[in-house]
This record gives sequence, C-alpha cells and structure tokens, in this order.
Amino acid sequence: MELIQNTADLSAYLAADEVIDHHHPLVRETAARLAADAADSYEYARAAYEFVRDTIPHSADCGDPRVTWRASDVLALGTGICHAKSHALAALLRAEDIPTALCYQRLTDDAGGHLLHGLVAVRFHGAWHRQDPRGNKPGVDARFSLTGERLAWVPDPAAGETDYPGLYAAPHPAVLTALRRAPDRPHLWKTLPSSL
Repeated sequence: MELIQNTADLSAYLAADEVIDHHHPLVRETAARLAADAADSYEYARAAYEFVRDTIPHSADCGDPRVTWRASDVLALGTGICHAKSHALAALLRAEDIPTALCYQRLTDDAGGHLLHGLVAVRFHGAWHRQDPRGNKPGVDARFSLTGERLAWVPDPAAGETDYPGLYAAPHPAVLTALRRAPDRPHLWKTLPSSL
C-alpha cells in the first residue's frame, strides 16, 4: 500500500498543537530522558516507541475507564486507547524532529461491528514506516521496524477491514471529537467512528 500525505508540507508532520503538544514540559522531559541513551534518531525512535507501547497500558487492556487524548495527559496519567497512545508517540518523536503522521485502520470489534484503530507513521530515509504503539498482549506482537511492518493487526478485507493510506498531520476530526466528548471509555466505544 502506498501511504499518502494529506499535506505536501513535511513541516506539518513536525508541528505541535493542542493534541500533539510536544512543547509541553512533560513531553520535553520524557523525550530528553529517552534521547540521553540513544546514539541516533533511529535508536531514539525505537526507544520512544517501546516506551509508549510498553509503559503506558492500553486502557481497555487494564480496565481503566479514563479517556485521554492530549499527548501530555497520556504521559501524565499513564493510560490511553490506541489513538491517545499514538498522539503521545507522535509528540515524543516530533519533539526530537522526527516527522510523524497519524494513520488509521478499520478493524472488526468484539461485538461483530467495526472500529477505527489508530497508529503512527515515521519518516526515515525518505519513506514513511507505520508503527503500532497500542501495546502487546496475548495474540498481539507489534514491534518497531523500518524493514517491514510489524503491526498489531493485518486487516482482513473479507471481514470489511482495511488499511487507510492517508497520513494525517493532526488527528482525524471525527476521532478527536469522540475522544474529547467521551466522559469515560465505555461511552467512547459507542461513539468512536467505525470508518473514515
């Protein structure tokens, strides 16, 4: 699949905003701590990915009802769904000048419907590489890779699943609206979009 930037301006994928708030002191502090042990930007990107994947539990996996959407809140509260964790990873990567996009998959859910899954893409060596920081669990083994995708899931077109090729500089408005309006995660599951 060819990934497609929704804006041609690469600097948009380095920008800070209300969601990917890499100017926030907690994001800057976390990025500096991770960068101190990294020899280069590739090692830093892998370290940031593993930090978000492994130390911030997916709120559905741990039963946390809180909804986070701003990167600094994800880091401060230590919880988030896939979209929130993607926002946190994007902020950490952009804090170290690594172009990072948000991207999406349509997957089946446990109730026989569909859900929109969030991940990121990083730009290295003139190409975009998708990464999934949602967090591993039995049956899910996502890994940081620039030599072939190691995502949590591979969509099954026969089940109505798909990879969306768009690379977004900011969260998709429908996703962000659902995150912001949800008082808790059970409500969020009912309001998150199932497709783009």
